[in-house]
Amino acid sequence: MPSTHHTTCNLCEAMCGLSITVEDNRVTSLRGDSEDSFSAGHICPKAFALRETYDDPSRLRKPMRRTTSGFVEMDWEEAFDEVARNLLHIRERDGRHAIGIYAGNPMVHNLHALLGYAGFTRALGTRNRFDANSQDANPRLLTSLLLYGENTTIPVPDVDRTSYMLMFGANPAASGGSLMTLGDVKNRLRGITERGGKLVLIDPRRSESAAWASEHHFIRPGADAALLLSILHVLCQEQRVRFAEIRKVAVGAERIESLVKDFPPAAVADATGIAAETIVRIAREFAAAPRAVAYGRVGTCQQEFGTVTNWLIDVLNLFTGNLDREGGSMFPSPAFDLGSVGRKVTGQSYARWRSRVRSLPEVAGNLPAAALAEEIDTAGPGQIRALVCMLGNPVMSVPNSARLDRALGSLEFMVSLDYYINETSRHAHIILPGRHALERSHYDLVFHSLQVRNTAKYSLPVLQPAPDSRTDFDILYELSMRLGGLRTGLPLVDRALQLGHRVGLRITPEHILDLMLRTGRYGDRFLPGRHGLSLQKLKEAPHGVDLGPLRPCLSERIQTKDRMIQIAPQVLIDDVARVKTWLMQQKSSDRGLVLIGRRQLRTNNSWMHNCPSLVKGPDRSMLIMNPHDASAQGLQAGQRVQVDTRVGSITVTLAVSDEVMPGVVSLPHGFGHQQVQDTLPVAGSLKGANVNLITDDHFLDPLSGTASLNGVPVRVRSADS
Repeated sequence: MPSTHHTTCNLCEAMCGLSITVEDNRVTSLRGDSEDSFSAGHICPKAFALRETYDDPSRLRKPMRRTTSGFVEMDWEEAFDEVARNLLHIRERDGRHAIGIYAGNPMVHNLHALLGYAGFTRALGTRNRFDANSQDANPRLLTSLLLYGENTTIPVPDVDRTSYMLMFGANPAASGGSLMTLGDVKNRLRGITERGGKLVLIDPRRSESAAWASEHHFIRPGADAALLLSILHVLCQEQRVRFAEIRKVAVGAERIESLVKDFPPAAVADATGIAAETIVRIAREFAAAPRAVAYGRVGTCQQEFGTVTNWLIDVLNLFTGNLDREGGSMFPSPAFDLGSVGRKVTGQSYARWRSRVRSLPEVAGNLPAAALAEEIDTAGPGQIRALVCMLGNPVMSVPNSARLDRALGSLEFMVSLDYYINETSRHAHIILPGRHALERSHYDLVFHSLQVRNTAKYSLPVLQPAPDSRTDFDILYELSMRLGGLRTGLPLVDRALQLGHRVGLRITPEHILDLMLRTGRYGDRFLPGRHGLSLQKLKEAPHGVDLGPLRPCLSERIQTKDRMIQIAPQVLIDDVARVKTWLMQQKSSDRGLVLIGRRQLRTNNSWMHNCPSLVKGPDRSMLIMNPHDASAQGLQAGQRVQVDTRVGSITVTLAVSDEVMPGVVSLPHGFGHQQVQDTLPVAGSLKGANVNLITDDHFLDPLSGTASLNGVPVRVRSADS
């Protein structure tokens, strides 16, 4: 008999609720859950990838060993023992830092992987940890750490109640929201204008989100910091900042007032591409709006001024009275407080250690992934000899990926946690595939902490897993126990893990989740008859539990020593000098062409390109160029062009459109799978090239080490010349 299950899509940050019909352990129907407490029935085409990846014959079901004739299946226990034996040998011979870890984007969508990761990294003991945040979010995480004392204390727009939203470098129409978990994204953003408000988008590309905006303004890549400094200049010059009120919650605001004097609108207009009168108007409108919020995303992070830009967005919200205010920039109140866990598990750190070769700083315990290749291929003490790659494909996502591809091939030992043989895992000596998302339970630890409305939702597995399968938590638990024991950093959890291991009982992610829910802000505290959350109560609410709109909670969220916002950290004040230098260079030199990325609704990670329903239709891999630039260089739409940078060259098909501003070209990430055509046949047959063959691993935001994947200087010419 068919049965219906309610779960949450985990393929992006939107957390859309799904209703899935199952018969004979096969998905027969998948649709949006109209009763979902958060997404109200909205889904996007990506949701159907859950069924396609489950059925995909290319997906791995058992551990694989690489041999001279290809990959062959192996037994789980044999795989665990072989991985542990190799890692222990290298650690004993060369030291613990000779092992590297890379954690990919899918980690944050996976309850089981997240809860196993902290213990596994502690068991390994290496400082050579790298993650996808340094291609994506570290400027935002570092800003939160410096200002609020905790990197997961991330304010999000109160979209449902704002009357003016100023959006920088974000495309929620394609992303579903990012570091701003929206759910029902279209109705939420359109709701701003429908209730008489305004949505202003600042972006080098007129993206899909521009159709929902009141107005869109082109900005030159990397110019966001200069624009924000100029907006703050207007506010301070016109005495629209209430410093007496700010001093009640923040330290150092007057230093910023002095800093912005050098950035009048007339001084930044040419370099930003936005007219001085427009800058003044936006500043005044923002300050005068009853409830306003500034928000920035990937475009503000993947650039050379990423941390300064994210800092200035928070300054703008604070200076206009819109931080921790209804309709402004607010802090979610999740049922499972990731911040309190993070303080205990990973620590809140910055630059406690640096990378060996280039001395790049760690952020919250992780080094920039742009340094991974050089840490592998540069000889000397501390050189990485082995790598554990967890749910990631850095060969497709890290800048100067050709160098990383070569470096991975030189490793003494590599293990991948992945269920595809992709551009990265093909280098692994052993691949350990975890259960599919439909075969495991789910709770969004990260994205419940970034919601624009507080909810909680737990999902049971939709499909029965194969008997001989493992979750990612199972895999990490087994490896950790062989490497010295699983220690999460949470004392109560660790005692339970150790006791359970001694008596033969396994502590599961569900046990940990229940503990954190019951001891959290909405929990029942294990008191009989008390109203409050527990895992059982979430199981009884398959559509999720609505915990209400965002509420002012600044005093709860600040974790600095004096419980005040440190609004003017010296490291950020000093970095504004680079913005001044950039402005002068823009005036004195030929700007040339620069490259930006492009997010697409049908893809989030490169493995989705093996789903036929997501890649059918028109070619989405083309380079977009403005008509003015195409004409100036004698190029035409449909022509094959060569794109060159300092680190490499690719050949792609050209599209000509005024959706990008003059001087800017755009290429999406995740394409270029030709080298894995045998193991990912759908993806391997697609057109396109890997954009990260030409992004530059030395073009970074120096404070956070985040790759500047936007604003990369390029040369474009006919491939036939």
